Amino acid sequence: MSKKVIVIGGGVAGLATAIRLQHAGYQVEIYEKEATPGGKMNRIELEGGYRFDLGPSIVMMPEIYREIFESCGRDPDDYIPMQKLDPIYRAYFSDIPDQPFDISSDMTELTRTIESISEEDVSGFFRYMNEIYQKFVIAKHYILPRPFRKRADFYNLPMLKKAVKLKPYDTADQFVGRYIKSKRLRQMISFQTLYIGISPLTSPSFYTMIPMLQFLYGVWFIKGGMYTMALSMERLFKELGGSIHYGKNVQEIAIRNGKAEGIVADGQNVSADYVVCNADFPYAIKHLVQNKPAKGKYTDKKVDSLKYSCSCFVLYLGMDRKYEEIEHVHNFMFNENLDQNLKDIFDGKKLTNASFYVYIASKADSSLAPEGKDGLYILMPVSNAAESKYEWNEETVAYYRGYILNELKKIRGFENIENEIVTETHTTPLDFRSKFNAYNGATFGLQPILKQSNHYRPQSKASDCENLYFAGSSTHPGAGVPIVLLSAKIASQELIQDDTGEQFDYSAK
Repeated sequence: MSKKVIVIGGGVAGLATAIRLQHAGYQVEIYEKEATPGGKMNRIELEGGYRFDLGPSIVMMPEIYREIFESCGRDPDDYIPMQKLDPIYRAYFSDIPDQPFDISSDMTELTRTIESISEEDVSGFFRYMNEIYQKFVIAKHYILPRPFRKRADFYNLPMLKKAVKLKPYDTADQFVGRYIKSKRLRQMISFQTLYIGISPLTSPSFYTMIPMLQFLYGVWFIKGGMYTMALSMERLFKELGGSIHYGKNVQEIAIRNGKAEGIVADGQNVSADYVVCNADFPYAIKHLVQNKPAKGKYTDKKVDSLKYSCSCFVLYLGMDRKYEEIEHVHNFMFNENLDQNLKDIFDGKKLTNASFYVYIASKADSSLAPEGKDGLYILMPVSNAAESKYEWNEETVAYYRGYILNELKKIRGFENIENEIVTETHTTPLDFRSKFNAYNGATFGLQPILKQSNHYRPQSKASDCENLYFAGSSTHPGAGVPIVLLSAKIASQELIQDDTGEQFDYSAK
């Protein structure tokens, strides 16, 4: 009789952990409070045939997406057919809206674009790429794929020598500024730490590997949008014999004598040999782990004192036409006062100078909008619900909506945008909190400041409770779809190691 594992939450990490464990011979059941798989990797459908990804939208490091299918002997192309996007994105600046820059992962094209922005920065740009690539190789082999279960896993001479090479005390902004003088170019590179919910002004420098990954390896699009990945993981899990219970609200992780024994869902006790929790770690340790000793150092007070990522305001607009003038799937609108914008986000202020992102998935897959029409997904980073010094109400939504549309009107093709909307909805920090139990409505979980990264971050194996594991963006190695998929791999390996004694080799491959 195979051992039973309950996975709480069918988000990306929950699905991926469940797939790995089911494939390894465990009997796995997922309990998900919503009616669909994917967590924040979900879909919003509006009348008339407009379909939008709810949250994540940019596919980087496609090999990590593919690996979950390959590890089960499947061909990823049968599940998540992908195409490479080039250019990766178009960048607009609010002070020169009619002079956008196309950013390519073709090195020749990219070099030309950088020359057009600032010729004197070209050699500095490639020095930045060289430096950050070396950091990436260290992170890829020694830090991202491995757990830090005990202090000695990090505090040993070989590991510390590698950690020092990451120069962790630089901020992203300082690091990029060392190589690049052009303000526009610096912004285009450093702002991308917002993908994981932290400002480049405070982010450790190694997170500037995010744009490097785009420049070197490209950005991809999954047919049907990101939600195809969630549906395909659900399909694979079921093909392997796993089962998912939707609409099931888990109230508690049942813990007795320092050991997880199952869950309480909708008032019913469900027993299991192991529990993997994909609910956001701060929420889970505060509300689902009710046994005080099992919380370990993560008391309620400690959870409240941690630093949380920013949140997002997302508009989903069904439009009555196609935007031929806007050629790209991904478009970034930079405000010239980006530093002020970043400070305001993390100071909880209502934004008056805001940068945002426009994703037009129907450019890559016309089936996501009615024939001859486009859907616009517009994401603006904002303060999380705990830091925000203003209320999220209809007035705030109207204010940000108006701000976004007014800025877009300055761009050729969007001049009449307000009159071209036929249907719309939105997601606010309060929705991230209520629908996805994102603590404080922080879309990306715990902020990856130095004191909350690597061995300082909550680990997969519960420190003070046996048979309990965590996965997701607030655990090591962090936020972002590829990184969350790595957290799922770590969680499944940790559980298998404890169950069977099998040792995993975390050294460089």
